[in-house]
Amino acid sequence: MKFKTFAAFVGPSVLMMILFIALPLISVFMQSFQVTQPIMQNVEVETCTPGFITQTCVTELKTIPTIGEDGKVITKTEWTGLQSYRNVLQMDKVWEAVSAGTPRDILQIDFWKALRFTLMFTLVTLPLVIGVGLLIALTVNNAARAARGPVIFVSLLPFIITPVVGSLSIYWLFVGDGILTAMMERWTGTNISMFAQAWTIELLMYFYRVWHVAPFAFVIFYAGLQSVNMDTLESAVIDGANRFQRLRHVIIPHLMPLIVFIALIHLMDCYRVFEEIIGFRSQAHVISLQWLTFDLLTPDDAGNRAISRASASAMLTMIGIVFLLIWPLRRTWREHKEGSH
Repeated sequence: MKFKTFAAFVGPSVLMMILFIALPLISVFMQSFQVTQPIMQNVEVETCTPGFITQTCVTELKTIPTIGEDGKVITKTEWTGLQSYRNVLQMDKVWEAVSAGTPRDILQIDFWKALRFTLMFTLVTLPLVIGVGLLIALTVNNAARAARGPVIFVSLLPFIITPVVGSLSIYWLFVGDGILTAMMERWTGTNISMFAQAWTIELLMYFYRVWHVAPFAFVIFYAGLQSVNMDTLESAVIDGANRFQRLRHVIIPHLMPLIVFIALIHLMDCYRVFEEIIGFRSQAHVISLQWLTFDLLTPDDAGNRAISRASASAMLTMIGIVFLLIWPLRRTWREHKEGSH
């Protein structure tokens, strides 16, 4: 293929990636090392009580933002180095907790609390998504042809639903006197509050993520099963291999590239978990790294946003994603090199 033809096909994609991925990442990286604050000034403000004869006036010195000629607040940007990262990580409190022999206090710090849940959410749901998706794919592949269509349709419904709508649906089933909560209360004879403690909220989040994402794994695995070498399977049957042995030694090795692919997608998506925090309204008990960045960007009562700390949190999230992807990417690269030889 000529270079001009190649550039014509690839150029627009590369340009879009530079504009909407590379440049914003560079901007966030730069903002994590600087702090932008309004320039404040001291102004005397006179406050008078209502009345004519008894009216009294008091002069106070107040600090207010400086307003420019265009009516906007004048700001200044200062380079602070790693200060924003220190503010997010709060390592001084971490060392205090370790020195005091109370490491559980570390989980009271927002970043470490969010990191703990994000890692647990990612690593717990990953094998469940792969296992459930593979189970559905094997079930559909071995089902009668007449039943495959309806089973595939029902299996794909959770994946079609918008994430926020899906999480809200699960939330309404269990919150307060939701249908499933009312059924469990009637069965156990006790009052149940699924959203009063963190561990029950996390269990519901795990359940929702597997329910929502497993159909994606199912579609990939079902397509991969159509290309399994039937001669190899028949040879395994003749050799006396049972169903589990055929699955372990024939089907799973054949699907391994797809397993790695699903793991890559799931790791990148789960480490940025956000919809579940909003849908389950779990901010009081459970937060994620993505939600922490969102919260830092939310204006406070004075209208200020912690952009530098939000940028530092976002960069730490990116670093975490890179670390999680090292193993599957190395495995993919190794298999690619072996295949090329």
